[in-house]
Amino acid sequence: MFKKRWPSIRDFGLITLGALLQALALRLFLVPANLASGGVSGIAQIINHFTGWPIGLMVLIGNIPLFILGWRFLGGHRFAMRTAYAVVVYSVLVDLLPRLPFFPPNGLTDDLVINALYGAVISGVGYGLVYRGYGTSGGSDILARILNRWRAVPMTQSYLMVDSAVILAAGLVFGWKQALYALVALYVSGLVVDTTMEGGRAARSAMIITSQAESISERILTDMERGVTVLEGTGAYTGEGRPVLYCVVTRSEVQQLKSIVHEADPKAFMVIGIAHEALGEGFQPFRRQ
Repeated sequence: MFKKRWPSIRDFGLITLGALLQALALRLFLVPANLASGGVSGIAQIINHFTGWPIGLMVLIGNIPLFILGWRFLGGHRFAMRTAYAVVVYSVLVDLLPRLPFFPPNGLTDDLVINALYGAVISGVGYGLVYRGYGTSGGSDILARILNRWRAVPMTQSYLMVDSAVILAAGLVFGWKQALYALVALYVSGLVVDTTMEGGRAARSAMIITSQAESISERILTDMERGVTVLEGTGAYTGEGRPVLYCVVTRSEVQQLKSIVHEADPKAFMVIGIAHEALGEGFQPFRRQ
């Protein structure tokens, strides 16, 4: 029974930790420095500046229409459970943390650069953990994930597209210096999200066009203990057939692969690309989604 429920327990644990990190980033670094975090949270910061209304409560209310949109495009019941949980936990923590007696009311520092960088990194890790738990943090996260899933737009670009308008609006309220730092924080946060989601699963794929396919394949199989697939290729200019080797390795093994190819065939042509995730023998095992 526990083994069957473990994936859900793990997912909700990741979402809880991610929501906590997002709330800490907002309260410790972004709000004290008047750095709009983008999306619904950024809008809530702007409204709070004029009215004093609780940021967490406004985040919760503002997510209702986006939640309906996400239900339609991001997986129905499963999306709803995880996203609703993430939004509620985040909203509660945003308003609860400042009430704790040991919580610093004005953040940890008044240095704008430190607030921007640490706020970006911590919130980015939080967003990434929520995504790895198969949820979203609501707000612009929903729109970013829709763009990522249906239009293959990278998370970094998605954040920039859906949050830049909010940050620019915040510049009119908090000042353009804060707006510029907030844009930097937004970009860094997006990079951290991608890194957190990939984690140690990121790999490198290599395609090798060589006249020494057998020799290189043997060394990859024996020295690196990695699989190789031999494809048949034809040069468009010469019309000659030549084998193409395809293999996937970890980032730390790229240099070893280069050395093997160079020693066997210095005239080989090799392309190395980023494989965001490698599943199966020798890498991460498949698991039920």
